[in-house]
Amino acid sequence: MLKGTFFCVDAHTCGNPVRLVTSGHPNLKGRTMSEKRQDFLNHYDWIRKALMFEPRGHDMMSGAFLYPPCSDNADASILFIETSGCLPMCGHGTIGTITAAIESGQLTAKEPGKLTIDVPAGQINIEYQQTGEKVDWVKIYNVPAYLAHRDVILDIPGLGPLKVDVSYGGNYYVIVEPQTNFPGLRQWTAADILRWSPVVRQVAHEQLSCVHPDDPTVNGISHVLWTGNTISEGSDGANAVFYGEKAIDRSPCGTGTSARLAQLYAKGQLEVGAQYTHESIIGSQFIGRIEAATTVGEYKGIMPSIQGWARITGKNAITVDDSDPYAFGFQVV
Repeated sequence: MLKGTFFCVDAHTCGNPVRLVTSGHPNLKGRTMSEKRQDFLNHYDWIRKALMFEPRGHDMMSGAFLYPPCSDNADASILFIETSGCLPMCGHGTIGTITAAIESGQLTAKEPGKLTIDVPAGQINIEYQQTGEKVDWVKIYNVPAYLAHRDVILDIPGLGPLKVDVSYGGNYYVIVEPQTNFPGLRQWTAADILRWSPVVRQVAHEQLSCVHPDDPTVNGISHVLWTGNTISEGSDGANAVFYGEKAIDRSPCGTGTSARLAQLYAKGQLEVGAQYTHESIIGSQFIGRIEAATTVGEYKGIMPSIQGWARITGKNAITVDDSDPYAFGFQVV
């Protein structure tokens, strides 16, 4: 029995892939994108696995479905899919989705240059600049971000103690600064990051509770953000974000940048209005900014923004046929 054909616009945001699925949308139940995300995970997760995992995807693959708005004031809604699951929010995914959707005619703004989008983590506002048919850049006014855990010592088997913070920017991140048992991002290879990140994430998950004060379905540590020296001119900081089972974000990571801004703000290293150019493992850049102070439950937080660019790389039609033994994908971990 044929499961379906999914038409897609493939793109990348500052080096990290985004697959905008333009057909084959399941009819999701729920009033909000948070509720629709739960319905997708409960009933349609085979679609995510088929489109994101090998042999149709790969470990770094991420994507999105564009849906009608859930709110009266919104232009559209986005459901994020990737190898690690359905994220509440994805910054690089939003930049790539908006760019691909506008350039391919899937989305037209009510007010050119501005969008309001419903996502599982809440609602975000977007500005973008378009020259002709091309979107030059996209700026996301993200959901509130906050520092959830400060200066926690984790005993990592085989590595030793690490002092970490856990910060939320749409997803929860363990943030690791250079220290005795971590010399810095540029002193480690990608293999080192892939080796130690799952261990750090597991230890943090066992010891630290992370549940969003406003939405308990947003919970758990999903990412690890390693910091270090920069390689690109104009960068204020560098990072490598680990996600999924063995993926390193090639972009500077939008929710990771938001989490980093919230951490630096909480520690008094950045103020409201500060701009922070964040660099990825390959040297590509996002421009982050602390737009305002806010609260998240009992926590002091910030309203962050992230600006970046994306490019379309192709269009394809992906067929999922359950007579194929690998129809629903696999990972080699």
